[in-house]
Amino acid sequence: MFRSRVTVSAAAALLAIAVACSRQEASPVTPSGAPGAATDAATAADGSTLKVTAPTPLSPVNDQAQNGAPTLTASGSTAKFGTQMPLQYRFQVLNESGAIVQDSGVISALTFNVTSTLEFKKRHTWRVRAEYQGQFGPWSASGSFISSEGGYLRANEVFDPLYNGVTVGEVIGQVTFLSGQGARLDSTLSYVRYLIPQTITSGEFSMEIMGLRANAPGDKSKVFGMQEGTTDYITNPYRVDIQYRGTAGFPPNAITYRVLYGSETDESVRYEPTTEQRLSSVVALNPNVWYFWKYTWGTQVRVTVQEGGPTGRVIYDITRNSRNGTYNPRPHYAFIGTPTGRSGSESASIPGTIYRNVYIGARPRPF
Repeated sequence: MFRSRVTVSAAAALLAIAVACSRQEASPVTPSGAPGAATDAATAADGSTLKVTAPTPLSPVNDQAQNGAPTLTASGSTAKFGTQMPLQYRFQVLNESGAIVQDSGVISALTFNVTSTLEFKKRHTWRVRAEYQGQFGPWSASGSFISSEGGYLRANEVFDPLYNGVTVGEVIGQVTFLSGQGARLDSTLSYVRYLIPQTITSGEFSMEIMGLRANAPGDKSKVFGMQEGTTDYITNPYRVDIQYRGTAGFPPNAITYRVLYGSETDESVRYEPTTEQRLSSVVALNPNVWYFWKYTWGTQVRVTVQEGGPTGRVIYDITRNSRNGTYNPRPHYAFIGTPTGRSGSESASIPGTIYRNVYIGARPRPF
């Protein structure tokens, strides 16, 4: 009996030891929902929590000079343990002092268009990292670029930021430069004109505008335009006339346009929306909102307006075929606002409008 009890006690002790050992040797359980070791939340020495490689900056790098707002491009990250996951990325742009001037937020792309206002002709650096479900990988090495020198007017291309307090064009009438915003036309007689060295027979004329308001005074009020030389604007054979009509217009608050390809009287080279299109293009613009206006010309003429900027909601888009004639003004002038023609000040510039980031060129807007 005594031997039997000893045997049972020994067996129980051995079992207890085995269970204890098994508990100590069990592998840690990967938390549910995490794709294995690649998202182990342990913080690395560089502060990252996502087990991926750092992206690599591709462009711009090595202090590459920029003509406009830069587009940042990088190669992607890969998981260190081979786990596939839908990575997203965060870009940051830093100024000469190392302060962050723009953070992209989390985006699902390896390119990012910088939209913040950068100091002109200054060295900036940028970096990018991968992110996934709140965790983040290591920052890339820094890319670098020299920001745009500001505006330029050369050959068949113009860029005029205007928010830097100067213009590459010629100011006519009373124009106020608002720091960080743009150039404000203060009267119906105010405009900025650009003499383009090489005539642009097909291209783009675009800008951001704020201050346009519904039910404003005026008739066929002009937002921007182009012409040949400096003769009367309304009778010019190469008139481009982009309008936002005032309360005396038909109808009020309509966006519309008229384009002439070489003749004021020949209707076969006159391009404009139909009456029905004009009547359906009444838009109550908000004076506190930036709108991106774009006119393109060639074998078609087209005007688009986007609310909030170049990536905003399209609120106007009318295209007309323009196969007769060629837009060929010599010399070629372009305007924000327009000169006062024979129609008088009711059909001229719109006071209070603020313009910035004006682009005119033979190629699509590059930035």
